[in-house]
Amino acid sequence: MFTLNNVRALTVGISLFVAQASIAQPIDISALTSTPEEQAQIEATIKKMAEQKLTFQNVGRDALKVEVQAWDIDVRPDFQGLKPGKGSVADGEDVWASKCASCHGDFGESNKFFAPLLGGTTEDDVKAGRVSNLRAEANVPSTTMMKISTVSTLWDFIYRAMPWNAPKSLTPDETYAVVAYLLSEASVVDPDFELTDSNIADVQKRMPNRDGMVVYPGLWHAKGKADTQNTDCMQDCAGQAKVVSALPEHARNMNGNYAAQMRIVGAAIGVNSDAPKLTGKPEDNAVAVRTFAKQTVNDNAKNVDVKSDDDASEDDAKASDTSMDAATQEKVKTILSTNACTSCHAATTKLVGPSFKEISEKYSENDAAKLGEKIRNGGAGVWGAIPMPPQPGIAEGDISLVTKWILSAEHD
Repeated sequence: MFTLNNVRALTVGISLFVAQASIAQPIDISALTSTPEEQAQIEATIKKMAEQKLTFQNVGRDALKVEVQAWDIDVRPDFQGLKPGKGSVADGEDVWASKCASCHGDFGESNKFFAPLLGGTTEDDVKAGRVSNLRAEANVPSTTMMKISTVSTLWDFIYRAMPWNAPKSLTPDETYAVVAYLLSEASVVDPDFELTDSNIADVQKRMPNRDGMVVYPGLWHAKGKADTQNTDCMQDCAGQAKVVSALPEHARNMNGNYAAQMRIVGAAIGVNSDAPKLTGKPEDNAVAVRTFAKQTVNDNAKNVDVKSDDDASEDDAKASDTSMDAATQEKVKTILSTNACTSCHAATTKLVGPSFKEISEKYSENDAAKLGEKIRNGGAGVWGAIPMPPQPGIAEGDISLVTKWILSAEHD
């Protein structure tokens, strides 16, 4: 039976065999191994390949079964590749609180660092297999549970890529438990449910958007017709594309310096958002970005988006003027709808959260800055058990408008 160390020894052995043949001299294997057993396995592999008199005339060969197994670690929608195990909703809640909630919120609702995982699905969606809020006219910000069609993808991503700061650290049982917790919060399974490799296929039949994936042959099949009518151009093409990316000013340092929060490996290192914008080509900046990320990986991120007392006083003065014309009121309603505020708050009736009228009565005109801060950062425990997620994506000017509208009588 092959273990991960066996596969590594086999892979290293094959690589060294090819390398030794290329440079026509032996390589010190002991410097590349961690145990005598691994060294012996590598030496045995090299000896066996030498006895077979492999010449690699055409450079390449069919991959060995164990080599394929080392890379073929994904979980397919038909659940091939799924690890055996089990996990309850209750256990998942514990794992979630300790390893997931800091980024995703206690209930998967947070959008402070990533888009919300949960929300926007209903019992009717579970029955129908299509999420109604994905319709364009619904105008509801999408969440992971709204879009994802296969529970295998959820399991696979969590197992291999989460938590953010320690990917692949969850056991199969912990992964089952976390998935069970998310499914319970989305009303796909009951709170006392235990997810296992035996019943996960039945859970798939209750995924809210299980029938919501559309297959485009041009993208899914190698010989499918492309979904574009353009003509291929490989050289001397008119209108050369310029690949650029930018960090919006309103998002810069919103949650601290991004370089200090990113992994120091991989393509996305994290730009030093405390410094001026980088100029030039990305490859010219790669070393500087990587170096800074390594220097700051253990530092506490700095939040430079701090207002002075003068700024706060100015905001209070602006908010104290509660008159608002019809056009501005319509703009506020658009802001509320676009950011899903009206999913939890109504004008005069309590829904998931308090009505705008109740909020207005709690916050006086002198508390405009405090209300704006609450909208920006979210909160919990004041109006009930369900927390309000933060709204880092709303511009400061829009928050000021919403605050002014709430403190006015325009919503009565």
